[in-house]
Amino acid sequence: MNSQLVASLIAVAIILLVGFPVHEFSHALVADRLGDRTARYLGRLSLDPRVHFDPLGGALLVLSAVVGGIFIGWAKPTPVNPSNLEGGHRGEAMVAAAGPVSNLIMAGLVAIALRVIIAFSLIDPYAGSVQLLVLRILLYLVLINVFLFVFNLLPIPPLDGYKVMLGAVSPRTAWQIRQYEQYGFMLIVVVFLLAGPVIGPIGTGIANFLVGQTIF
Repeated sequence: MNSQLVASLIAVAIILLVGFPVHEFSHALVADRLGDRTARYLGRLSLDPRVHFDPLGGALLVLSAVVGGIFIGWAKPTPVNPSNLEGGHRGEAMVAAAGPVSNLIMAGLVAIALRVIIAFSLIDPYAGSVQLLVLRILLYLVLINVFLFVFNLLPIPPLDGYKVMLGAVSPRTAWQIRQYEQYGFMLIVVVFLLAGPVIGPIGTGIANFLVGQTIF
């Protein structure tokens, strides 16, 4: 097993233990602040990775790391009752956007750490395999979080971007769009199989911008 694959798998494990829980907690927290206590009552207003783990979404993220290219995966969706939210479908859009935004924030925080490490030469990638591994793990944490940000904002049900889109259009248009929700999973499969050439450059472009240099 090469060192890049090891680094990506370790980064995936960190995402499963930290990234996904933060993503779902962000959904739950915004929903809670907007008046819906569903996630709180069901124990989902938590950073415990066990309550957010989804076997299929987690397995797909691991597979993405092994196959390479783009990183796709998800945690167990946070339960939200839109009728309890302040702001109606706009409130639902805010709840949906909170998860992907949390991924972008996490990517930004790790990128800041990387900029400091690179600027002050805190890690010498030529000094040893352990230091190089740490550097690669940090790079993959930026990349995976960015890909999760981009992937989750795709306007495809049941992804977060779909609910954000519904909140941005009129109620009548939203009702018309909802008729196509049944095709959501098939579209996600198509995205996983065919959208790499599109999502890949977008994700790597954002990641390179955050890190401050062309690395990916």
